Amino acid sequence: MPKPLTPRQRFAHHVVDALRGFGPVEARAMFGGFGIFRHGLMFGLIADDQLYFKADDQSAPEFAARGLNPFRYTAKGRTTELRYFQAPPEVFDDDQQMAEWAGKGYECALRAQRVKDARSARSAARRKATPRPRPG
Repeated sequence: MPKPLTPRQRFAHHVVDALRGFGPVEARAMFGGFGIFRHGLMFGLIADDQLYFKADDQSAPEFAARGLNPFRYTAKGRTTELRYFQAPPEVFDDDQQMAEWAGKGYECALRAQRVKDARSARSAARRKATPRPRPG
């Protein structure tokens, strides 16, 4: 007999179900919460029964203008703020709104991945261009 779901697991299942109009996503347990992934990119997170979407300099002002707070956590006496903002409460009542806000988070994750890929390519090119001493 399978173990019953915890309240956090039930909420994660609810979020994944609410995101069905956005496309295939999965919730992965992470650090006492869940990361929300699409095509291997994390674009959302669940912590303390709150859904957050990834933001960047381009999208964060829209979240802030709505009075939505960034995700913060405290560890070892230090508070850290991540670039994930609360999802608007109405997303759970409107599939179209859920897909729209999830799309903002996913687009942000795509932009971040493109920057990371470009840095990796530059680093690889530098390594290739640097002559290596030959043994002998």
